[in-house]
Formats: sequence, C-alpha cells, structure tokens
Amino acid sequence: MTAPVTTPSELLAKYDVPSPRYTSYPTVPFWDETPLSEAAWMLHVKQAFDKTNDTDGISVYMHLPFCEKLCTYCGCNKRITTNHAVEEPYIVAILKEWERYLQVFGKKPRITELHLGGGTPTFFGAENLKLMLGKLLEKAELAPDAALSIEVHPNATNAEQLQVLYDLGFRRLSVGIQDFDIKVQFVINRIQTFEKTKEIFDAARAIGYTSINGDIIYGLPMQTADSVRHTIERVKELRPERIAFYSYAHVPWKSKAQRRYSEADLPEPSVKRGLYEMGRAMLEEAGYIEIGLDHFALPTDELYLAAQNGTLHRNFMGYTPRHTELLVGLGCSSISDTGTAFMQNIKEVEAYEAAVNSGVLPILKGHELTAEDRLIRQHITNLMCQFKTEWDEAITPYFTDALVRLQPLADDGLVEYTKNSIQVLPAGYPFVRNIAMCLDARLWSQQPTTPVFSKSV
Repeated sequence: MTAPVTTPSELLAKYDVPSPRYTSYPTVPFWDETPLSEAAWMLHVKQAFDKTNDTDGISVYMHLPFCEKLCTYCGCNKRITTNHAVEEPYIVAILKEWERYLQVFGKKPRITELHLGGGTPTFFGAENLKLMLGKLLEKAELAPDAALSIEVHPNATNAEQLQVLYDLGFRRLSVGIQDFDIKVQFVINRIQTFEKTKEIFDAARAIGYTSINGDIIYGLPMQTADSVRHTIERVKELRPERIAFYSYAHVPWKSKAQRRYSEADLPEPSVKRGLYEMGRAMLEEAGYIEIGLDHFALPTDELYLAAQNGTLHRNFMGYTPRHTELLVGLGCSSISDTGTAFMQNIKEVEAYEAAVNSGVLPILKGHELTAEDRLIRQHITNLMCQFKTEWDEAITPYFTDALVRLQPLADDGLVEYTKNSIQVLPAGYPFVRNIAMCLDARLWSQQPTTPVFSKSV
C-alpha cells in the first residue's frame, strides 16, 4: 500500500455527499418494488447451493437483534429489552427458518463462514448460544478452514460464553469499542471502560481465539482529536489483528435514537476527515495496513493476505477473506444473497417469529439481479476490494456514462481510467464510495428525493 496522502479540505467539501457503502449492488433502496415469491426465491437458493456447496461451500449470517441498552449512534435493526425470556422463542424461530433451507438444499450444507451479528449477540446466555448453534451445526458440515465469528459488546460478554463459542469452532471476535472518551461514551449511551474491554481480549486469547477485530468510530458527537488519539493509543495496547475504523453514519430519519443530539454536536466534515487521517497514520505507524474501505489489518492476518492474493470479498457481512455464491441470512432483517438474487427478512421480531412459526418464509423484500446488475456488481466489488477493475472492451458500452461521471474525480487526482479499466489512486482511497457510485446505474436513473444514505466523508 502507498503511504497516506493528505486530502485537501476542498476535496472533502466537494465529495462529502450521501453515498452507499456498497455491501451489495443494487443497494437495498433500489431493489425491485415487487418482492420475490417464496418459490422464486428458493429456486435461486437451490441453484446457488447446487453450484458451489461441494466446492466453495455456503456462508450463514444470523441476526440476533436484542440489546439491554440503547447505543444512540447505532443504526442497526435492534430490540432493546432486559427481558431474557425473549431468547427462547427467537431461537425456536431461527432454527425453524434454517430447517426450511435444509429442506431445499436436499443434502448437508458445507459451511465455510458463519457470522453472528446484531444487536448484541452475546445478549444470549451461554447455554442458549450452545443450544442454538449446536442444533444449527449438527445438520451441517464445517469446512476445514471455516471462519466462525461473532460481534461482542464487552459489557455483555463473559468467559463462559466465549468458551462455549470456542468449543463450537469460533476463532474470531469482533469487539465493539467506538471511543474510550467518557464524554463521547455518555452522549452515545455506551459507558465502556478500557479495563472491561481488555478483560474480554485477555479472556479470548487465553481460551485460544486467533483473530480479534476492534471496531472504532470516527465522527461521533463530542468527539475530538484528543479522544480519537487516546482511543487508538489504548487500542494499540490491545493489539487486535484487525481494526474497523468506521465513519459514523448520521441517519436520524432511520434511527430515531440519533435525535438525542444534533448535527451541531458532530465534528465538521473537514475536522471529521482529519480524525480519520490522524487515526490512519497512527494505525499504519503501529503496523496496520489499510484494506478497502475503513478497514486495517496486521500483515499476518487472513484479511490482509486475502487482499494481497485477490480473494478479498465484500458482502452484507462486510469484508471477508473468501467468497461463497450463497449467503443465507437467518433472523429478523437479515439479508440473503444467491449471486442472482437478494432477499431481506421481515424486520420486526414478533412479525418475523409469527411468519416462521406459521410455516411461511419471512420475506420482506427481494430483488432478482439482471445481467447488467451482475456485471456492475462485480466491478463495484472490485473497486471496493482491490481499488481497481478492468473489463473486456466488448462491454464498454455499459460503462460509457460511468466514465463520463468519473472525469471530475480524475481531474482531482483521485482516479485514473481508460475505456476498459479504472484505477483508484492513493488520494482516492478515502473517496472509493464516490468512485464506485459513478458505476451505479440504478442510483443515477432513480435519483432519490428523500434521504437514503449517510455522507461519504
């Protein structure tokens, strides 16, 4: 990777516009208006399963939405409750949903990747995690190099849970940190000490976990250069193998909790980007290498190695070191991907459980990808994972308008392109979302009239 490039403030102002994070293409707001039928969706599932289960295997994502406390910055689909009686009916529903997929597969699935997200997955007690995951895995085969991971909140995680997960095959944690400054923690309603966070790191490593990711967010309300500097210094002491250094997404129209503070409490765009540049320099000085959008890894980590050998992939779970044709999403609001179609589950917990318990697949919305969708998706994924892409000149007509839209970014020294290739320059790394957006045919043909995405910077 090239050394960091200082980004002029005028570029920050110019390109600080709402843009997708491109965990998919088309992005969810531009999916078909008419949802897929269950029969049509399961046909896509079966075709994808038969195509690659015996070779690449499948990925599984489980969305566990419950949290005991509301973190006001969070835009994820969650349910706030201290009533742990909600665990059992949710487990029943998620396993019933898995059974419906098993019936369609017709043979034992080979799981290459399993990720638990939320919410707070460790809201679930150790015994319930063991029950739920044990029943899911007993009807599947784990690939020898399968990657099993879970997102954890240190305040809601203990060594017993970590041991249960380890015994099931989990070797990676993603630990939410965000910011260690007490003023920032107060306004985002997430009081979390360094000592408690270190306790989870130490317990996981003592058990045998081999990869820990630390999540940090820049651009939070009340955040300053001093708070980010302090946070990263403490994170360096923890030495996670990976770090996700995310841009705070201010989406108050989607997440009402973000109305606890106003945009006046957020760092100005130029200040916010300065936080990132400072943080990136600190991380690179500590031996971390920038990979894709907002992600860093040590040179020994699988994510870095995947970036080097060209196998890095981006999907609804974020960056992953491998690609599977089929991603099955289980639980409320989770999204599945067959390579030829997307499907999102019902978002509300009770409605999701009711649908599954009545024998109906909990489909909220879906999208069948056209040939053009699949083509554009591949090249946007290449940009997000490799900072470059190229195509056969025969398909250049698909990108004629995209190349025109790229010209201003090329004039600003962010990207170079030919009639059949795009190369993001080091100065353009922070603006890869803007660059990918130039290829987004659906966005340009259906310009949204209301807020949909967070800003790029």
